[in-house]
Amino acid sequence: MKWRWPIGVVLIVALSVGCPTRAVRPVTVGYTAPENLAGLHVLQRIPALRIAVVDGRELGRRTPAGLHRLGTPVSRIRLGEPALNAPNGSVAPEWAYHATRSDTIPASALRSAAAITVAVVDTGADLSAPDIGAKSPTVHSVVADTLQPDLSGHGTFVASLAAGSITNDEGVAGFGGDAKLMIVQANRGTNAFTDIDEAAAIVWAVDQGAKIINLSIGGSQTSEAEREAVAYATARGVLLVAPAGNTGGIGDAPTYPAALLGTAGLVVGASTTTGTRASFSTTAPYVSVLAPGVKILGAVSASAPTSQFVRVKLTGSTVGQYAYGTGTSYAAPIAAGIAAVVWGTNPGLTAGQVVQIIQASASQRGTRTPEAGYGVVDAAGAVALALGQTPPKVTPNRLASVKPTLTTSTVVNLRNWSSTSTRTPTTSATAR
Repeated sequence: MKWRWPIGVVLIVALSVGCPTRAVRPVTVGYTAPENLAGLHVLQRIPALRIAVVDGRELGRRTPAGLHRLGTPVSRIRLGEPALNAPNGSVAPEWAYHATRSDTIPASALRSAAAITVAVVDTGADLSAPDIGAKSPTVHSVVADTLQPDLSGHGTFVASLAAGSITNDEGVAGFGGDAKLMIVQANRGTNAFTDIDEAAAIVWAVDQGAKIINLSIGGSQTSEAEREAVAYATARGVLLVAPAGNTGGIGDAPTYPAALLGTAGLVVGASTTTGTRASFSTTAPYVSVLAPGVKILGAVSASAPTSQFVRVKLTGSTVGQYAYGTGTSYAAPIAAGIAAVVWGTNPGLTAGQVVQIIQASASQRGTRTPEAGYGVVDAAGAVALALGQTPPKVTPNRLASVKPTLTTSTVVNLRNWSSTSTRTPTTSATAR
């Protein structure tokens, strides 16, 4: 079992039954049949993958017949840095919509996304956040009987970007149009994830009908459980989306699960307001595209610490809490939402074909570079390509004329766009 820090199918909630919790030595094992686990203290089990976590003290030096050891815990962390993002500097609050040309997607395409379910495997979500609650999401926790409060705020933020409501006239608009939203909580405590919980969450989401799964988590190691879960989803035609990682400039160390996804998955780096790769965004051969990942506006849970998410006010919104965040964690759900719109536009596509369309329509129009993958995602271009049309030409810097100055005390008016409107947001930034 591997630990994941902010990132889940049978959970045995008896870590302290029969022996002190502090004395338990978790070991991940594969098994041939359930009876192979007889006599062992089973902490957690994923039947679909035939993987379990047991107390290693009971295994002894020899592994019983029908079992094979897979390892010990691997960590995962969330890949966003919200504390870096007080709303200041020259940036338009809606810049990510303009940069990805999500503000020019036809209303019909936004509505067609309703056929697609986007699952967010993360720290849960605050269902009282208007853009989350309006989607009436399917919710599940793989570590508890019921969904627990999102104490970190990370999951709420990510979910609001991937598939927050665009029709509730409150808060911010997600990038997934009318896509259905699924929340799968996989963290223990505030931020801790394990590869086993991550794998359990992936399996559950696949079995419940998710077509796209966003995994805004990462770590420097992988495991058999994680690899099996990725293979399980891929074999069933599910599109996995993961952030590239935040190790740019410090060695570009591989990040998992991103490095496992292959051509049927989407690995997303972070771009800046000028359309270039953010310096912290990991470069690697497996990075597919870039999406906005610097000073991104999203919804946060009411219990998220203000030290991590500096709140901003949205003019015209009467409920909900909002903040800015930076990191590849927030680039990934933007791409996941866009993928849902593309797939809804042409439901006959495979996950791999959705990836190919997003890559071919990105700002570098099918040309890959080590620095930026295939470039910044182009939502309108991808939708056009999915419909068999030629994507329109792209201006290299789409933001040259959209740079109002914001201060740390900012009032932003970024109301939701109706799926039946022309999707022109009303935005104002007022320094106080």
